[in-house]
Amino acid sequence: LRSPLLPLAGRQTSPTSAPRQLLSTLLARDAMAPKYVGSIDQGTSSTRFMLFDRDGRVVAREQREHKQIYPRAGWVEHDPMEIWENVRALITAAMRGVAPEDVAGIGITNQRETTIVWDRKTGKPLHNAIVWNCTRTDSIAERIAEAGGGRDKLRKKTGLPIVPYFSATKLVWLFENVPGLRIAAEKGDALFGTIDTWLIWNLTCGDSHITDVSNGCRTLLMNIHTLEWDAELLEIFNVPRAMLPTIVPSGARLALCDSHAAPELANVPISGILGDQQAATFGQVCFSPGMAKSTYGTGAFIMMNTGERAVPSKNGLLTTVGWQLGHSAKPVYCLEGGVAYAGAFVQWVRDNLKLIHDASETEAIARSVEDNGGVYFVPAFAGLFAPYWRSDARGTMCGLTAFNTSAHVVRAVLEAAAYQVKDVLDAMASDSGVVLHALRCDGGMTVNSFLMQFQADVLDANVSVPTISETTSVGAAYVAGLAVGFWPDLDSLTRHWSKANEWTPHMSPPQRIELCRRWKMAVERTLGWHSVERAPASSTERALKLGAIAMAIAASAFALGRATGRLL
Repeated sequence: LRSPLLPLAGRQTSPTSAPRQLLSTLLARDAMAPKYVGSIDQGTSSTRFMLFDRDGRVVAREQREHKQIYPRAGWVEHDPMEIWENVRALITAAMRGVAPEDVAGIGITNQRETTIVWDRKTGKPLHNAIVWNCTRTDSIAERIAEAGGGRDKLRKKTGLPIVPYFSATKLVWLFENVPGLRIAAEKGDALFGTIDTWLIWNLTCGDSHITDVSNGCRTLLMNIHTLEWDAELLEIFNVPRAMLPTIVPSGARLALCDSHAAPELANVPISGILGDQQAATFGQVCFSPGMAKSTYGTGAFIMMNTGERAVPSKNGLLTTVGWQLGHSAKPVYCLEGGVAYAGAFVQWVRDNLKLIHDASETEAIARSVEDNGGVYFVPAFAGLFAPYWRSDARGTMCGLTAFNTSAHVVRAVLEAAAYQVKDVLDAMASDSGVVLHALRCDGGMTVNSFLMQFQADVLDANVSVPTISETTSVGAAYVAGLAVGFWPDLDSLTRHWSKANEWTPHMSPPQRIELCRRWKMAVERTLGWHSVERAPASSTERALKLGAIAMAIAASAFALGRATGRLL
């Protein structure tokens, strides 16, 4: 595969010719009735390229892992060039027998927050990508937060706390550690982007330096209400505007793939961009306020559609832009929260307690007893996260009697995953006032029918899993296809979405109330086990810090699941 970076300087399209080229190409392509939509799904551990037909069925799928670089304990990097070359190889493999004119458009979904800087003229990275879960910027986040207002001082504009998780602190680190970067950035010679921006820059041979609202809102530099880079935020982090990409909608005709970069996609429109969690939510067709999805892996990742209203959270959840479908469309917002221990709790029971040999055994074991026998197990191994936010909590098993067996304990472990997801969803409902309609689920734990039924019972809402498990890829394809008219509207996407299975609540209200009451009692028993220094920060500030940790753990689980094709 030949790198498209070498001819960059000689291939810049003039400002006047680019719109004419885009228009003429799109008019010609529209007359050919393309058969497919493509999706680049760039995750933390691997990258996927998929093709979907008009019925939303998968017609091609290729996947490749990339190297994880750990310069120091807690530091995580990726090689941007390796990721780009992987994308090109996957496109080549998946497009065998498919002509560029057969593809109506492509969507891109990506690991969010991961930060790249590169040279505008050569296209070469100036440092490895700093990955979203890298901890090297912890002191930077602390320093900026302590400068005034605390960790939540930017929440009104960004919906986010000041923590290392988000891109701005990573940029600060790069400025402080890459010689000459600031000067180059101020001149516009050094560019910044998250993974979506980097891939589009390369796919267009440098013609397009853009990001969408769902990725821009994860940088701590974008105002989620104006959908623009914010002057005050840029000043706080001392980031030159000249290095930033243009913020665009999630779905629109945004750019064209260049034939030198990816011949198999020559002149194919890039028409969709979404961060991975937003893409998963869109892929689960959670289009109405109150609809939510939960990904069950090592942890659990929950996102709820709150409509056109950016809901501030009082429970340490994240307020984020979901998507914007067109230049003149209003954005859709979401609340986001994470559970640290779901599948990891099952793994702990397997590896540490030796109660099971394999996670697949848990469903039959849980069903072997009539109920949990009064046993409740709260996995507060590193404290309690949303919505409790108590770092002094520790894991606790309550209600044991001589009657109980290992089966009751295993059942309590599965039930704990459902209770924790319910706690986050209850916090979302409290923040938003939006009633949960139904929960769309994905991830490896959804194969456990006992867990899914119990989740439906404690939520008193239907729980379903989709036929196509790669919901991030599906979401990117849906946004891209919608933008180019491959699919006419959201209703058509809803019709394409299909359930592999669905569980409806069967539990009586008195039983549900009693079980949840006892879970709350068990949660109370976890408190005060670990002495922690009470910081002078507000309780909200502590919640945000713990929230960032919870989100990172859950997101790690999500990323690992996407790489391996399954989740614990």
